[in-house]
Amino acid sequence: MTHQPTTRSRRGRQALGLMAAGLLMAASVPGTASAAEPDPRVGLGAGWLDAQSAISNLEHVAHRDKPAGFVDPANPGNGGFYNSDLAFSGKYALSGNYNGFNIIDVSKPTDPTVVTSVVCPGGQGDLSAYGNLVFMSVEESRGRVDCGTNASVGTRFQGVRIFDISDVRNPVQVAGVQLCRGSHTHTVVTDPKDPNNIYIYVSGTTSVRPATTMEGCNNNAADGENPSRWRIDVIKVPLAAPQQAAVVNQPRLFQDPQTGRIDGLQNGPQTPRHPSGSTWSPSPNTNACHDITAYPEIGLAAGACQGNGILIDISDPANPRRIDEVSDPNFAYWHSATFNNDGTKVIFTDEWGGGSGARCRDTDLPEWGANAIFDIVDKKMKFASYYKLPVPQTLQENCVAHNGSLIPVPGRDIMMQAWYQGGISVFDFTDSKNPHEIAFFDRGPVNPNSLVLGGFWSAYWYNGNLYGNEIARGFDAFKLTPSQHLSKAEIQAASEVRLGQFNAQGQPKVSWTPSFAVARAHYDQLVRAEALGHPLKSQVDMFLQRAERFSANGQRDAAVSQLQEIAGKLTASDQQKLKQAILDLAGSL
Repeated sequence: MTHQPTTRSRRGRQALGLMAAGLLMAASVPGTASAAEPDPRVGLGAGWLDAQSAISNLEHVAHRDKPAGFVDPANPGNGGFYNSDLAFSGKYALSGNYNGFNIIDVSKPTDPTVVTSVVCPGGQGDLSAYGNLVFMSVEESRGRVDCGTNASVGTRFQGVRIFDISDVRNPVQVAGVQLCRGSHTHTVVTDPKDPNNIYIYVSGTTSVRPATTMEGCNNNAADGENPSRWRIDVIKVPLAAPQQAAVVNQPRLFQDPQTGRIDGLQNGPQTPRHPSGSTWSPSPNTNACHDITAYPEIGLAAGACQGNGILIDISDPANPRRIDEVSDPNFAYWHSATFNNDGTKVIFTDEWGGGSGARCRDTDLPEWGANAIFDIVDKKMKFASYYKLPVPQTLQENCVAHNGSLIPVPGRDIMMQAWYQGGISVFDFTDSKNPHEIAFFDRGPVNPNSLVLGGFWSAYWYNGNLYGNEIARGFDAFKLTPSQHLSKAEIQAASEVRLGQFNAQGQPKVSWTPSFAVARAHYDQLVRAEALGHPLKSQVDMFLQRAERFSANGQRDAAVSQLQEIAGKLTASDQQKLKQAILDLAGSL
């Protein structure tokens, strides 16, 4: 793959030079501010719960510290037990943690409230939701079947726990599926043809447990008898009887179709050392997937599988099969994936350093520890560009590409993403070859003198707001604010999309109900692109205003007439999305 130089490092050196000269003052930036030169994220003061912050084109509407039971009283300054991934169900955010999980009421985003804390150790505790069921990944050998905290006694558990949260104040563990490599992450996969069952794709990345703890587990080489590596686990969950959940398949997604070898993809680094000159960390060795993102409506999934990114046909969810694969000499560890809403692009992240290293330094090139954006053409992935947080971070901040999700602005591909102590970055990749940042939030380091693990593990959009799970500090809520990059109508159109649940690794197909905000969003995009000349630009604006006024006054026929008349004037090819949005709106009134 090729890389086109950017100005990121030059800007970073300029800002760091000003800091060294004592000319740049770091300050907390409340509310919404515009990005400036030098970038206000450079030089932020450190602190666990009192770090300075910088923000642009977002409003920080709430923060909640981790509740009791999730902060180590013997060493509170390191944030205690680490927060991990998020999922959403109804009005609740489900916050994973190495010591269990929390259920947070986000019906009022400015006042999120923890309603339930479940202590249940076992590793990073990634969560997913489906109906009243919550699934939890367990990979550490200290996990117990009964969620006990004394790791020296009790029956070991490594796999996927299943909770019923019908009573959110009293979650009940109803099942657990033991697995040979536990569950580092997992993916809920629905079958459009079968509403009675769901499937869980499990990515286990830890060492193989001994057969004494689970029959059939073994650490054989790839040419040995049924090794527990080089596969994923597929669990079938009957929704009416989740206690019957069981493994139904263990597909060899990395198999070479010509030779039949199960270790048929990348088996180590392509070069002795990482392009940065450092040792590989982790080493790209494809014997498991780290994360799989399923998009059932288009029949595809994307697997971020340590040394490769793979495209998977999931039209038969119980029997996924690989249809394409890519590698990258810059990538150390393919970590996670996100499709755009049309399913024509996919973004893969590289967790170079495993999440615990400073990988956003001024000396780190933009293609290291970054996103790789691919176009999907005829079910094949074609590299388009890289996107990396466009500002350097310090040696005291673990920073690398991590988990994010789409923000459903009609007509655009926009993603928000966590970068650990690099904060949150919102970026546009509508033009897959030229992604660019449009908003951000960042705090200073947890500790001014050493790298203490912290920062945002996850950053996701859900029902009009943006939420982040901060490893050391707690839970944050944001909302978008209008800017030259994103209009009020675009934000409103995204906010009108409502989901009953959301798992970032189980992507839904988003559709927009016709509205004036959706039509205005498409209009604003054409104005921004200077694709509406005079007098059409003002005519569209005027006719939309009239139609909205007529509609508000109950004058449906007059509103429809205005919309149909202005739609007839939109004839250019790049105006067709706006025209269709206006006609859809007219038909819905």
